[in-house]
Amino acid sequence: MGIVRTGGGIFKRMIMALAIMLVASGAASAEYFGAIAYSPTSGVYGFSYDHGSRRDAEARAISECRMRGRGCKIAIWFKNACGSVAVGSNGWGTAWAGTRRDAERAANRNCSRYTGGCRTLAWTCTSK
Repeated sequence: MGIVRTGGGIFKRMIMALAIMLVASGAASAEYFGAIAYSPTSGVYGFSYDHGSRRDAEARAISECRMRGRGCKIAIWFKNACGSVAVGSNGWGTAWAGTRRDAERAANRNCSRYTGGCRTLAWTCTSK
């Protein structure tokens, strides 16, 4: 039995090109999670972005919030997007969207459904 040789140079280049395409497609479809935690009683918040899972993003946001005060809970989580929390005189609202501007506007609209004087308290975006 003899050794069978393939066009080593061409074969290696094809394998290398395939590997590069697989890595590039994996990076393009990466999922980045973010979250904002908020305490309606104390007004403190914490946020996170670019985590590999929703759980990790929420844990970081809660941790950040609890370092500042009590009563923290997850207000919103999002994937490959931006999130925002708006607060008013007697309530609050959240939203997520593809851009910071859209997330802030939507959170303020949602807040305005429950109370007046709404303003953005916190926002954050993933790298997408």
